[in-house]
Amino acid sequence: MTPASPATTSCCALTTTTGELAAMLGAELIGPAGLPLRHVETLDRADGQSLTFIRDERYASMWAHSGAAAAIVSRSIPIAGHDPATRALLVVDDADLALVRVLEMAAPAHRGPERGISDNAVIHPSAAIGVAVSIGAGVSIGPDSVIGDRVTINANVVIGAGAHVGDDSDLRAGVVIEDRCVIGRGVLAHPNAVIGADGFGYRPADDGSGLVKIPHAGIVEIGDGVEIGACSTIDRGKLGATVIGAGTKIDNLVLIGHNCVVGRSCVICGATGIAGSVTIGDGAIIGGGAGIADNLTIGAGAKLGARSGLMHDVPPGEDWVGIPAQPARQFMRVISATQRLPELLKQLSGMSKGGES
Repeated sequence: MTPASPATTSCCALTTTTGELAAMLGAELIGPAGLPLRHVETLDRADGQSLTFIRDERYASMWAHSGAAAAIVSRSIPIAGHDPATRALLVVDDADLALVRVLEMAAPAHRGPERGISDNAVIHPSAAIGVAVSIGAGVSIGPDSVIGDRVTINANVVIGAGAHVGDDSDLRAGVVIEDRCVIGRGVLAHPNAVIGADGFGYRPADDGSGLVKIPHAGIVEIGDGVEIGACSTIDRGKLGATVIGAGTKIDNLVLIGHNCVVGRSCVICGATGIAGSVTIGDGAIIGGGAGIADNLTIGAGAKLGARSGLMHDVPPGEDWVGIPAQPARQFMRVISATQRLPELLKQLSGMSKGGES
């Protein structure tokens, strides 16, 4: 089978013109107002009816060779090779934010289960189900659980006993909400996220025969508007709750250990591992693949770089990077000194040979 062209495979369909879109975005239009736009594409895959976007100078250099009809571009980015007679630039203060508006208009909505309850769902008689819910095939809802209004529960989701799911939340296929955990309003959990598994806690047996599992009697509390990525796991507390603050966004394959407290509007990027009892302040950003040791505190607004290994508390507002993680400025001085080592060793070698003669 011959692959379809980029234009026919684009999932972001538009029906507008450059002039109409510029008016909607409040953009400065440099080029024709009547160019038809039918889809959103990357610079390298775009054709003569495509809209693309340019966020930095690296992408700006690709514009002259792109087949796109138009591009959204940040005002601070110079664009070489633009012909305003044939193509259009929509100049805005922030191309990323403008693209968000376009994608909200163009991207197809997720197609979840139909309104109502599937005949293949298994719901305990004691569970309380709100109005206007959508519950798909293979869903299991345990005793004494509470499902809010307008909740969407996709196929094969498992909700344990006594769990609460707030209004307007969306649980994608295969999500597991363990017993007694509390999910706020408007929460989006992507496929196979697990909320409320036991924390990882063991102690050596008194007789030396092996390891004794420590029971985890607590729960997980997820605030309103949280997003949890695919295959991420949030462990229940040993005592009390593991807490995720409202508006926090968690990427795919993230592990959050027992009794962590994550603040509001934090960003935790993919493949991050957070050990137990870590406290993360409001608005903190954790880069992808970071590892955070237990019982640490990361202050509000702090940033931890990707692949960092954190062994110490981070004060509010500071940027830390590296293994072991340290303040970013200090880390860069270390890197700079390390790059000078070959020359310094060469000089030392020369001095040593001179001393021997």
